[in-house]
Amino acid sequence: MTVAITREISPRFAECELTHIERTPIDLERARIQHRGYVNALRELRCDVIELPAEPDLPDSVFVEDTAIILPEVAVITRPGADSRKPETTSIAQALAPLVKIIHMREPATVDGGDVLVLGNRIYVGLSTRSNQEAIDQLNEMLGKYGYSVLGIELHDCLHLKSAVTRLDDQTLLINENWIDANCFKNFDLIHIDPSEPYAANCLPIGESILFPPAFSKTCEKLEKRGYNVVTVDVSELAKAEGAVTCCSLIIP
Repeated sequence: MTVAITREISPRFAECELTHIERTPIDLERARIQHRGYVNALRELRCDVIELPAEPDLPDSVFVEDTAIILPEVAVITRPGADSRKPETTSIAQALAPLVKIIHMREPATVDGGDVLVLGNRIYVGLSTRSNQEAIDQLNEMLGKYGYSVLGIELHDCLHLKSAVTRLDDQTLLINENWIDANCFKNFDLIHIDPSEPYAANCLPIGESILFPPAFSKTCEKLEKRGYNVVTVDVSELAKAEGAVTCCSLIIP
């Protein structure tokens, strides 16, 4: 069974870090309702969900994806790029320890899990405001013995690599080519988002289904026409904190 680790929303969620969008009021109760809907969707897709309690003093801590890189052989505990987020990794490491071997990134490397896209034995890392070249060098050093190679990719106008491109299946990616060079993934079948929905490139495959926000209906229609079973989950309030569907869970197949 697939394990999904999630964390409840901090009461200080409205104080979240923002990089590429303007701060707008966040309805904390609505955000919590949406997060519960997200967790329920994971359970309906047969995930064994481990729910961690809220971290009262860590506003962004609901976005657990940024704290670890999950591989079949090992989990890499990251060093998030924002200093306010570095303490988030402690409880995540404790939760992962019984499930998978753990290794840790070291200073001066910084990397958010949202910048990491694993495609087979190739790992792509977005060179963003949160993730640096030192992280790529360390990941190559630590993961080479497992057969992985790590490549940095330039992106622009978005927070993370997985804001611009995510995996649908082993051969297919969902991409916003305005935020990243599509030629980086020329060996894959690319489904381009609808141009009117720039934030639609983030999806979460679980088994035979794709978790996806209903706000991006035109891109959703594209996915359904390609034969994907799309399960919609509203994360519109979480998106005000630059969150998306991959951000709120760590998936351990």
